[in-house]
Amino acid sequence: MTKQNQNETVTGPLAEGQRWSAARKREVVLRLLRGESVDALSRELSIEIYRLEQWREKALAGIDESLKKRQNDPVQTELNQAM
Repeated sequence: MTKQNQNETVTGPLAEGQRWSAARKREVVLRLLRGESVDALSRELSIEIYRLEQWREKALAGIDESLKKRQNDPVQTELNQAM
């Protein structure tokens, strides 16, 4: 893996014993969301298709959850004050 800058990571197969960081997973999921083939990514990255699909589903669930949150929610403010 080579880094182009702080936030952008070039993806490729991992070396022996290396782990997938959140940043690398995010880059792979973004590639999937942009329309790259899951089969092609699976071959390129040497990772199982089911795992790529799990990462995509988790990312989409996280996006949905974050969009449900309200800013300046009066109920949350009350709960924070009570604590």
